[in-house]
Amino acid sequence: MRLDKFLQVSRLIKRRASAKEACLSGRVQINGKVAKPGSEVNIEDVITLSWGRKVTQVEVLLVPERNIPAAQAKTLYNTLEVTAVGGQSD
Repeated sequence: MRLDKFLQVSRLIKRRASAKEACLSGRVQINGKVAKPGSEVNIEDVITLSWGRKVTQVEVLLVPERNIPAAQAKTLYNTLEVTAVGGQSD
């Protein structure tokens, strides 16, 4: 499955257009390499998203053949790490 489609189906990014834009601007990596929207996603790939002030790293557990219900979206990946970037401390 294409990376931009996987990001949308898994609900990591709400819209496919936003996922495509994130990929084109270099904010998405697969296994440590900047990925294009059409990059193929495979099981056990590690996807890193830099979105706003947050960096999220997930491992792909399942690649669906088509769209799935929102309730099942979190079964597609395992969250490895979520990090806030550039936050101010109180």
